[in-house]
Amino acid sequence: MGFFSWVFVGLIAGFLGRAIVGDEKSGCLYTIAVGVLGAILGGWLMQAIDRKGVTEFSIRSVLVAALGSVLLLLVLQAIAGRRGRR
Repeated sequence: MGFFSWVFVGLIAGFLGRAIVGDEKSGCLYTIAVGVLGAILGGWLMQAIDRKGVTEFSIRSVLVAALGSVLLLLVLQAIAGRRGRR
């Protein structure tokens, strides 16, 4: 995938991940960063179970990236929640 494909998949996946988790932070760059990092995480997890990761622009790639975004946001919320209780 090219650079703009990663950005577009990241934007869609980040938006889906934020909607599922209920993340209240806003911003296009934040959403893209969450989506791209989620795509990397989701692709890595899919390859770990012997499946194809995020390699091309498709609905499957967006769903894998969204899954990674959800996992990333849940981990970030768990870390922030633990830090906020001190």
